[in-house]
Amino acid sequence: MRIVVAGGTGTVGRHTVEAVRAAGHDAVVLSRSRGVDLVTGEGLGHALAGADAVIDVTSIETRKASEAIEFFTAATGNLAAAAADAGVGHFVLLSIVGIDRMPYDYYAGKIAQEKVVEASRVPWTTLRATQFHEFAAQMFRRAKLGPLHIALKARTQPVAAREAGSRLAALAAAPPQGRARDLAGPREEQLADMVRAYARREGYRGWVPTLNVPGPQMAGMRAGLGLPGPDAELGSQSFAEWLAAD
Repeated sequence: MRIVVAGGTGTVGRHTVEAVRAAGHDAVVLSRSRGVDLVTGEGLGHALAGADAVIDVTSIETRKASEAIEFFTAATGNLAAAAADAGVGHFVLLSIVGIDRMPYDYYAGKIAQEKVVEASRVPWTTLRATQFHEFAAQMFRRAKLGPLHIALKARTQPVAAREAGSRLAALAAAPPQGRARDLAGPREEQLADMVRAYARREGYRGWVPTLNVPGPQMAGMRAGLGLPGPDAELGSQSFAEWLAAD
C-alpha cells in the first residue's frame, strides 16, 4: 500500500511513518520542504497521486480555539478534499480522548477537524488517543512563570507515541471503521508528577510547584474528563518505563 502521512515529522508522525514502513508499505511524508502546504492546498494533488490511504496527525501549537478551528478546518479540509479527488480509499485521523466533554481551546479545533473528516467524501477512521508520555517534556519546556518551571495539575492516562503510531499504521491498512476504539496508556498518572519526574531525569533540581490553571479545559482535565472509558484499548508501556528507556 501507498500511505500518505500528514504531520509525519512530529511526535507521533515519525513513529507512524516507521510503523507504516515496518509493515512493508510505502510511506509518503507531507511537508512544506517537499512542496506541500496543507493550509493553502498547494502540492496536495501531486503528493496524493496513487495513494491508498491518508493518515492525518497534523497539529498546531496554540491554546486559542479560533486559531485551532481555523487551522484544522483549512488543513484537514484541503487534505480530505484532495484525497477524495485522488481516489484515496481511506482517511485515518488522530484525535484526542475527551474532546467532546471539554470542547474548549485547542480541543475545539479537534472537534472541528473530526467534523470535517466525517463530512468528507472519503471513507474514514478516527482514533482518539489520550495524551502521550512526551507531553511531560512539552509541559516542562512550555509551562513557566518567568524563570520558574511549573507543573500543571491534571489527571491523565498517557500512552506511548510509538504505540499510537503503530495503531494508526494498522488502522490505515485495514478497512475504514468510523470511530475506532480509543487508545490509552496502561495506568492513570498525575500530570504534575510526570513533569517533575521528567525534570529530575533531565538533571533539573529546582523547585517545580504544582499549579491549578484556570479555565474550563484544565478544570475538566483535573476532573478526569480526559480519561478513557472502560472499553478503550490500553497500551503496554507505562510512563515510568518510557522515562527510563527514552
